[in-house]
Amino acid sequence: MRIAMFTNTYLPHVGGVARSVETFAAALRHAGNEVMVVAPAFPDAAQEETGVVRVPAIQRFNGSDFSVRLPVPGLLKEPLDRFQPDIIHAHHPFLLGDTALRIASGRGLPLIFTHHTLYEQYTHYVSNQSDALKRFVIELSTGYANLCDHVIAPSQSVAALLSQRGVTSPITVIPTGVDVGRFERGSGVRFRQGLGIPEKAFTVGHIGRLAPEKNLMFLARSAAAFLRARPEAWFLVAGTGPLEAEMKALFASEGVLERVRFAGILLGEGLADAYAAMDVFAFASQSETQGMVMVEAMAAGTPVVAVDASGVREVVHDGSNGRKIAVEDQDSFCAALDWVAALPEEARKILSRQAHKTAKGMSIEISADRLAVVYRSVIKKKAAWEIPEEDSWQSAMRMISAEWKLLGSLAHAAGTALVGADASPGGPA
Repeated sequence: MRIAMFTNTYLPHVGGVARSVETFAAALRHAGNEVMVVAPAFPDAAQEETGVVRVPAIQRFNGSDFSVRLPVPGLLKEPLDRFQPDIIHAHHPFLLGDTALRIASGRGLPLIFTHHTLYEQYTHYVSNQSDALKRFVIELSTGYANLCDHVIAPSQSVAALLSQRGVTSPITVIPTGVDVGRFERGSGVRFRQGLGIPEKAFTVGHIGRLAPEKNLMFLARSAAAFLRARPEAWFLVAGTGPLEAEMKALFASEGVLERVRFAGILLGEGLADAYAAMDVFAFASQSETQGMVMVEAMAAGTPVVAVDASGVREVVHDGSNGRKIAVEDQDSFCAALDWVAALPEEARKILSRQAHKTAKGMSIEISADRLAVVYRSVIKKKAAWEIPEEDSWQSAMRMISAEWKLLGSLAHAAGTALVGADASPGGPA
């Protein structure tokens, strides 16, 4: 198969969607498929990239880590003509997601959409937590999903939420999955030595974008309280973002900054080493559709302590591969970290083995195979609907129909946001 993926964020950005697209693209190529990734240009992107088409974009939109592509008509026609995709896969419902819909409609191709993100959790990058804006982005993503031939949900929690919100397109649950072998090979000793963390010190860790939607100040306060209670413990943070300075200030005010290490952005071997350096991975975000970093940690044999939320409950099994906190409560979170720290060595090894077993069941090979099955099914179904001899008039009419549906979906989302109505989403038929 020839698959064209459209994403608003990609390497060298290290967020969950970028890593999901990269991981799936690599696994699908390894299985014998061809994959073209269409993504915004980043100033520090590699000069030579195989299978990637970059489009001009505004960088760091509104202080976020994301790019917003600029409309350049016709830019993608030549590479798509050469590639001749069998299917279009959108990873966002707007910006390059709109482009994906237009291209799929104009070329008579099936369109798949992965609902990676709870978009209403990110509206602080645009406005002051407006309820109307939250309703707008929910309706916009729901309407977009209903314009697609099939929707991929990264977890069962998200699939249930999409159905509840009115998505009527077929939905299949497929988590991204991880390269388990990659994270099995990390050297925690090497990583600790590089940062000056004592080899035997109990170390809590976190990896991810240091941004408000990740609930990191709650995590930082909980970690600081844990460090105060256990003077021998350390805290390791990997990633960058707008909250980094605030987190450091909090650790300094609590008198524990000397036992906290900020490792910055990690890739490749360094990322695997960081997971291996942790005794437990701490996760407090409630905005995730899946917990890729949690599965990566488990692939390294690192158990997880997390607050129950979508994307968490499918991964963390309380008392088996970590601890799952029912509600966001600092004392409960600290107690869960302490529970892991207090385990006898053999019990901690059992916890580690169970974490690794969970990760093996969520490998990228399994997920990519399931995604390929969906692709083939949708391509076959779409082919059965197509008119054999299509002329340019029919192609033009499809393009007009796509624009009308996009406009209708946008208008519906805006109307629902303004009046707060509970109407069924979607655009004109």
